[in-house]
Amino acid sequence: MKSNKIIFLSILICSFDQLTKFIAITITPARYTPILPGLIRLNLVKNKGAAFSIFSSFPFLLSIISLFVALVLILWIYSRSSFNYYNALGLIFLLGGTLGNGLDRWRLGYVVDFIQLIPINFPIFNVADISINIALIYLLLDTLTRKRI
Repeated sequence: MKSNKIIFLSILICSFDQLTKFIAITITPARYTPILPGLIRLNLVKNKGAAFSIFSSFPFLLSIISLFVALVLILWIYSRSSFNYYNALGLIFLLGGTLGNGLDRWRLGYVVDFIQLIPINFPIFNVADISINIALIYLLLDTLTRKRI
């Protein structure tokens, strides 16, 4: 897959993330709004930290890190002529998620999280977080399936 296509698809994922956050903010009048009763509900939170709210005392530092990671990813993507399937998908989802949460950090000073799994005690998350986790799966698949010489 070519670099421009990876960047374009990453921007689509970032845009979808931002759209879902806007919708969540707009339609969540109460603290909890059921989506799939007994399974998923909207629970709007402002997360100033990273994964599992770590480093929540350093939101500006996290903003700098997210910008740096996004720029490094973009430069690395453009430095190569093409990517294999799993690697490309991993980079698409990683950059899309990084940009989505990074935009929140720069615009708002926190990340908008809103998806809560009810049956288990799991952190509240968003589409960008899902995207980053999908990226890790694809990058792991790329590593496991790449032929070694």
